Amino acid sequence: MAALLEIKDLQKTFKVKSFFGATTEVHALNGVSLAIGKGESLGIVGESGCGKSTLANLLIRLDEPTVGGIFLDGQNISHAKEKDLRKLRSRIQIVFQDPYSSLSPRMTVEQILTEPMRVAGDKEPKEMRKTAIDLLELVGMRESSLSRYPHEFSGGQRQRLSIARALTTEPEILILDEPTSALDVSVQAQVLNILTDLQKKLNLTYLFISHNLAVVKYISDRTAVMYRGQIVEIGPSENILLSPAHPYTQDLLEAVPLVGKPFRPPVKEDNSVLTADIGVGCAYYNRCPFALEKCCKQKPDLVEKENNHLVACWRV
Repeated sequence: MAALLEIKDLQKTFKVKSFFGATTEVHALNGVSLAIGKGESLGIVGESGCGKSTLANLLIRLDEPTVGGIFLDGQNISHAKEKDLRKLRSRIQIVFQDPYSSLSPRMTVEQILTEPMRVAGDKEPKEMRKTAIDLLELVGMRESSLSRYPHEFSGGQRQRLSIARALTTEPEILILDEPTSALDVSVQAQVLNILTDLQKKLNLTYLFISHNLAVVKYISDRTAVMYRGQIVEIGPSENILLSPAHPYTQDLLEAVPLVGKPFRPPVKEDNSVLTADIGVGCAYYNRCPFALEKCCKQKPDLVEKENNHLVACWRV
């Protein structure tokens, strides 16, 4: 399958100033490489702070990468100028985590849905309204919603509006940044079903970011596991969740609460064995119960275990 979206050695470093004026560097992404085929759904999982949302922001160019390339249909969009970004962004859209803050409270639903089309400038007002009505129907809402404001809807309805807004430019790729984490469990299922149906109807490509492993398994063809800005394991979702090979993936699955399962606290970092440089050695070295001496000195590459199941671990 030819890659629609390809990421090569993506790195992002933020410079943070302390209260006393000293500047430190935070490595949010440290050499991420991925390829997503047209119509595929790729899940990204990992604990908070691993770089998932930073990756999403880079892909839609809310931030610029420090190093590396982002390729859309073979075209490098990593440092595209504002004039070119307007066309590129119509092909990649995002649904944010919080439906309460991602919709303008001062705009009606009609204004929210027609604004992206107005900016693109390729439709007449009547056609924009017709498209907005069609999009509402796609996400299970009525035409009467057009005149209402976001505060008049529930959380699940607002997230449906966010999905409809993301579809206004007829994108090929949707980046879903934890789109169900702020919703009740029953509402989560409704939104996931809508996303699944939309992918089939519109042949969409999904990059689905979540910390909920069960949700990722339901909606993703493949799953990538991130830790400290690196991909440590990637492969078919069923393989990753049923036969995890990397110790970090195993810890993530062990942390999922189940009825009748005894609680096991997460493995804490051993600061006495922290590597001097985040780019040296395995990022999981100071938490891994199976760490070898060379894990501290040499970063493992992604190696194929079986059937496109890749693991960055010296034990595999």
